[in-house]
Amino acid sequence: MRAGRIRVAGGTLETGWWGPGPGEAATLVLLHEGLGSVALWRDVPALLAASTGWGVFAYSRFGYGDSTATALPRPMTYMHHEAEVVLPEVLRAAGIRRSVLLGHSDGGSIAAIYAGLSDAALGHAALSDAALGGAEPALLGLVTIAAHFIVEDVNIASIRQIKADYDSGPLRRRLARYHRDVDVAFRGWNDAWLDPRFREFEITERLRGIRVPILALQGADDPYGSVGQLHVFAANARAPIETRLIAGARHSPHLEAKDATLTAIAGFIAKLERGSST
Repeated sequence: MRAGRIRVAGGTLETGWWGPGPGEAATLVLLHEGLGSVALWRDVPALLAASTGWGVFAYSRFGYGDSTATALPRPMTYMHHEAEVVLPEVLRAAGIRRSVLLGHSDGGSIAAIYAGLSDAALGHAALSDAALGGAEPALLGLVTIAAHFIVEDVNIASIRQIKADYDSGPLRRRLARYHRDVDVAFRGWNDAWLDPRFREFEITERLRGIRVPILALQGADDPYGSVGQLHVFAANARAPIETRLIAGARHSPHLEAKDATLTAIAGFIAKLERGSST
């Protein structure tokens, strides 16, 4: 990993690069979960770089990892803000030119919101070098892992349980190894989801705006979301979409069923390179 930092409005963000840089190949941009960071992707970025030949870029959002802290409480629209304001600046600051967004949990929701922006998806044809003249990065595709498109009762029940684990169990100590301010990281995410106003969160309109091929993955035993999340995505998508339940996985199939998950992602990338969206 090539560790680094980028400066954007609001502070600095820790970053990690694996494989070729953006001038040599397209880039998989990793967007972490609600308690994640660059380090918590573990060996997944290196494995993705090796299996696809693409560069892989990850960053810790404000309030996570070793990035600048953020004020609490987070607004109910924090995922929209990340997708609409922060992520475009990150992509430009990192020099990313052609990318597939790969988001896990909250990161998957953020990636879907971004991909649904009318000016974000520059089309599958952007794989060609002819697309590189524009100022905006070319979005080639979208991969979501355990993303949330609506709020379900199972979401809230599991998030309420993890709050109890954080308050009275070893979770806080474990997470503190990965976050400069672990309470900001945890409370910012957990308090937002448990706020009654967050029940109104849903991004189906943005799903209909996505114009690039989609791979949507979810663990078959995910305690944070039912298979209904995949059904919502498939019902609202207007772009080619493949949905897949990963057997033997819960909320983090890229760690719990690594071979199956990374094989699916590498296969999706290979299809993009062949110009196929089926």
